[in-house]
Amino acid sequence: MMDGIWGRACAELEQSVGPNNYNHWIKPLRLTSIEDGAARLASPTRFISDWVNRHFAKEIVSVLNRAGAEVERLRFEIGAPAARLREDAPAEAAPADDAPAAAPARTERAAPATTRAPRAELGAPLDPRYTFSNFVVGKPNELAHAAARRVGEGGPVGFNPLFLYGGVGLGKTHLMHAIAHDFQARHPVAQVLYLSAEQFMYRFVQALRESTIMDFKGMFRNVNMLMVDDVQFIAGKDSTQEEFFHTFNALVDQGKQIVISADRAPAEIKGLEERIKSRLSCGLIVDLHPTTYELRLGILQSKTDSFRAQQPDVEIGAGVLEFLAHRISTNVRVLEGALQRLFAHASLLRREITLELAQECLADILRTNDRKVSIDDIQRKVAEHYNIRLADLIGPKRARNVARPRQIAMYLAKQMTSRSLPEIGRRFGGRDHTTIMHGVRKIDELMVEDTSLAEDVAVLKRLLEA
Repeated sequence: MMDGIWGRACAELEQSVGPNNYNHWIKPLRLTSIEDGAARLASPTRFISDWVNRHFAKEIVSVLNRAGAEVERLRFEIGAPAARLREDAPAEAAPADDAPAAAPARTERAAPATTRAPRAELGAPLDPRYTFSNFVVGKPNELAHAAARRVGEGGPVGFNPLFLYGGVGLGKTHLMHAIAHDFQARHPVAQVLYLSAEQFMYRFVQALRESTIMDFKGMFRNVNMLMVDDVQFIAGKDSTQEEFFHTFNALVDQGKQIVISADRAPAEIKGLEERIKSRLSCGLIVDLHPTTYELRLGILQSKTDSFRAQQPDVEIGAGVLEFLAHRISTNVRVLEGALQRLFAHASLLRREITLELAQECLADILRTNDRKVSIDDIQRKVAEHYNIRLADLIGPKRARNVARPRQIAMYLAKQMTSRSLPEIGRRFGGRDHTTIMHGVRKIDELMVEDTSLAEDVAVLKRLLEA
């Protein structure tokens, strides 16, 4: 009888809370009895029971009543046998050798249907707009797209992890969400966990504070696919890196797929442990390059079709998309936002989108994108990259850890600005133009033989152009 009621309730719960939440939190539970208005649920861990109580108790009580039971509240049995998972669902993690023996099943205090203020979800929600069907492919992102499609299919991949990196607004997050959507559509019972590195750190610290570290390990190591965005955030955070390293190894050993994104390649993330850099470099590393004019135009045309479907009365004049693709060249999000602003403006004022309207409506965006890289920008970025004081970079210090970054900054100032050598010299503490020439020539020579220095210069250029 209990199985029948719970089966009907689960079918409705999967629809109401979504397949991802259902697989993570509801599916491991089992209804064991209903007594005096309390539904007793078996849960494998306290972590799961706490989460369900805080987030889904009211919903479960309502669904059980609609399934024919008379329920006012929930009770949880911790450590009791939970629902059996299907063969293709992930198994519970085995306890560590030094872990204490499992405590006998115990019953928690009755949980009221009204829940306490919920914490943030374990993972970040997936954006339904970010799918492969609306990702515009061009030469700068074709390899990243092909690799992401392969991972999303869920079959034998041949590389693990997939590491995507590139500047802001180049499509890393879009591809990660698209992988998750595709994988879940093909494998409905699989557990996919997508979150930022900051969220991973927060969950880890929370587990330490609440003494639920074994539950934390179990939740993160029982997923079929782990996706971590902006992994550079954990650089310099030793305890979080330690846990990330062990989680990474556990999933790879089980053959589970990992997808990582960052703003730069693993070797370029300062403060990241060498052993983590080594693990991340074992898979496929793909750089999403800055967009080309053709790719930006394709993105605008795709977005225009989408906006026209919602606002069919809006007309867009000839040359507007070409103008936007040419003038807004660094960030796809800014490009899409500019087009959306134009459509909203034209719809509200019942005007055609013309070049004149675009220039008037997007004046602030166009001014920002016309901004050139300045010597000040270069000096600040180089000092930040090498973790030295700006005053030392410009000042008279001749120590190697300052002199080489100073020469790189001089080189970039010559390459990326239109300033003359004497003017660059004045901005570097009043140095003579011959000193600037020597610094530029020295970096040119070193880049040929020193790949590490050449990579540093490439990273700095990319950051300054972003």
